[in-house]
Amino acid sequence: MSTEPDEVEIDGAGHTLAAAPAIGRRRKRFSRLPMRIVLPNLVTLLALCLGLTSIRFAAEGRFETAVVFIVAAAILDGLDGRLARALDGSTRFGAELDSLADFVDFGVAPGLLLYFWSLSEIKSFGWFAAMVFAIACALRLARFNVMIDDPDKPAWNAHFFVGMPAPAGAIVSMLPIYLHYSVAGLPSTHLLVAVEIAYVLLVAFLMVSRIPHFSGKQIGRVPREYFIPVLFGVAALILLLATFPMEVLVALSLAYLGLIPFSYRSYQAYQRAGEAEAAAAVATPPAPTFQG
Repeated sequence: MSTEPDEVEIDGAGHTLAAAPAIGRRRKRFSRLPMRIVLPNLVTLLALCLGLTSIRFAAEGRFETAVVFIVAAAILDGLDGRLARALDGSTRFGAELDSLADFVDFGVAPGLLLYFWSLSEIKSFGWFAAMVFAIACALRLARFNVMIDDPDKPAWNAHFFVGMPAPAGAIVSMLPIYLHYSVAGLPSTHLLVAVEIAYVLLVAFLMVSRIPHFSGKQIGRVPREYFIPVLFGVAALILLLATFPMEVLVALSLAYLGLIPFSYRSYQAYQRAGEAEAAAAVATPPAPTFQG
């Protein structure tokens, strides 16, 4: 039998109300979370562990393994949000955790990996480029968190990201590493390090810029008649990535960079169509109303 006294409630006039058991009231503070909320956060934490482990491998000089871990973190980052929406488990806590994990996985880890790999040969400028890249990732994520709550965005904005998304920036920024370990065998000379620093700064600029990029959010739903071809294509891509990882990452990075002009033109077309529709709505006079 518990000896803990019951809590007594007192109203505004100082009168004692009915006593409530202290233990029963304390138990109400602890509620069980459904697995549909826990699972997406576990995936986010797993991605964070992969990003942190990639830093360890980069410090040990195991650069290919560090690249694989960052790519795996990017894949999990694409899955946790879709998993949360599919399970109806999206929470504000999960969104904040995902943003912090993204900063480590796609800002800090790639910056340190690039610095340990080659940028350290030009120490001051190399470290400057790594820091600028990480800062650009943080600013990109902060802007995304602010803009996601904007109620005035047109519906077609969901097709685009403002600036290069952080996972894509991390994958694309490591293109010099892919070229070095691929069949191209790009050497890491002092002159090329200067080019790599300029390239990393360019990717950082693309992240903080307002240049639109295709979001890819509409890819989640596949028409039934295209299910088998899409499934075959995804399986083939996974097999190629497992067999020729660096060559496939080179192709994906170059393809993504090549899509930027097309995404910009598509964004401009949507914008012009929206402005024309708004102008037509303003120019159209309201229909007359008749009083009976």
